[in-house]
Amino acid sequence: MMSEIPLGLVVEIGVAILLMMTIGYCFVLNNRLKKLHADKNALRQMVTDLVQATNLANSAISSLKDNATEADIMLSARLQDADIFANELANHISSGQAVLERISQITQAASQKSTSKDQVREQGANAALKRLREYQLHRENAA
Repeated sequence: MMSEIPLGLVVEIGVAILLMMTIGYCFVLNNRLKKLHADKNALRQMVTDLVQATNLANSAISSLKDNATEADIMLSARLQDADIFANELANHISSGQAVLERISQITQAASQKSTSKDQVREQGANAALKRLREYQLHRENAA
């Protein structure tokens, strides 16, 4: 039976089958390329979104650094103010103690009738000198 079918027809049928297989494979490849192209666009959009998110994060980090620097400066200024206030408060306490000591000495001097006026003056002068020395020492320590 093979001898009855011309060889040209067999070759042409074989070429036609190969051509149909090639067209089918091209159709499958075309569909895969469309999907790949769609994925490429989606991937491109994801990369664009990622770049925008990265830029936004960098901006936020920069803003946070600026805020932290500003907070550090404000905190340093407040700490300096607190140190100054603490020194002033220590001066006032020391002055108050000196005044209290002086009042105590005055009341002791008044209660002691046997002491003479010269002794009272000498005690007052000594107390004043002592207070002056303490005040000078305290100012030197505060500075």
